[in-house]
This record gives sequence, structure tokens and C-alpha cells, in this order.
Amino acid sequence: MEAPEFAVYLLRKNPRIHAWPYRWVEWPDFRVPAHTLDAVAALREAHERAVSERVEIACGGGVGRTGTAIALLAVMSGVAADDAVAWVRAHYHPRAVETRAQTAWLKRTAELL
Repeated sequence: MEAPEFAVYLLRKNPRIHAWPYRWVEWPDFRVPAHTLDAVAALREAHERAVSERVEIACGGGVGRTGTAIALLAVMSGVAADDAVAWVRAHYHPRAVETRAQTAWLKRTAELL
């Protein structure tokens, strides 16, 4: 697998990666980000960089937090906020965005964009 040129890690603790640039978003498992504006800034940067760089979005399990982040990236790319969960489940993982809190956070945060 090719290394990313940039990454966003959605984890409770900073992973302290030294091999490539990254942004850490404090985001406990099955929850929402500790700081919404930090999460939005990191995902905006990933969205912009993905135009010309290999970008990685990752959490511990790769489903709930990652799926929620990808759904927000989809909104940034023009998918309607009301359709983002269905879009990410169809295109990424059928169980993406695992909790009601994640769905509610996605809808609230999409209004900030």
C-alpha cells in the first residue's frame, strides 16, 4: 500500500506519526469530535489537498468516525446533507456513520459549511 502524502486521524489520542504530514482530530470511538471547528478545518484541508495528493482518512475501526468524516467530505463535494449518510453507505461501507449522535453531528456541521 502506498503511503499517504497527508492524513487526518480521528482518534482519542494523537498517533504521533512521523512518516508524513497529518492532522489529528480528537474523536473518541462511537462519539463525535471533541471540537467541531477543528474537525471541519482538518477535513477542509484534506478535501483541498485530495485534488493533487494521496490523502488518508482513518480511525480505529474505519467505519463510524471515518464514515462520518467521509460523509462530511461528500457534503463539501456537493452531496446534499440529507443524502450524505446514504451516499457514504453506498460508496464506502454499509455501516458507516454508526450512531445517532454521529448522524446528528453531520447534519449540524453541514450547516456550518
